[in-house]
Amino acid sequence: MRCSCKECGTYMVQADSEVLGCVCPDCGYRCRDCLGTDTVVSREALRSLAADPRFQPENIAANFLPADEVDPQEDTDGRDWP
Repeated sequence: MRCSCKECGTYMVQADSEVLGCVCPDCGYRCRDCLGTDTVVSREALRSLAADPRFQPENIAANFLPADEVDPQEDTDGRDWP
C-alpha cells in the first residue's frame, strides 16, 4: 500500500524493516494506517464464515447479475411527466 504523508504530503512507500508500515522519505514520518486496525480474526471465526449464507457461491454470484433496468420516463408516484 502506498499513501501520502500526513505531515508533509510526500508520497510514502512501504518500509523494508522489522517495523511494518510506511515511511516518508522527506520527513521520516511513519504511518501504519494502511495496515488495518490491528485486529486479528481467530481461525474459528474465519471457519464459521463458510456456513454464513452471505458467502455462499450463489449469493455472491447474484451480486454480479445485471440489475433490472428502470424506465427513466416512469415516475414512482404514478404521474406522467412530459
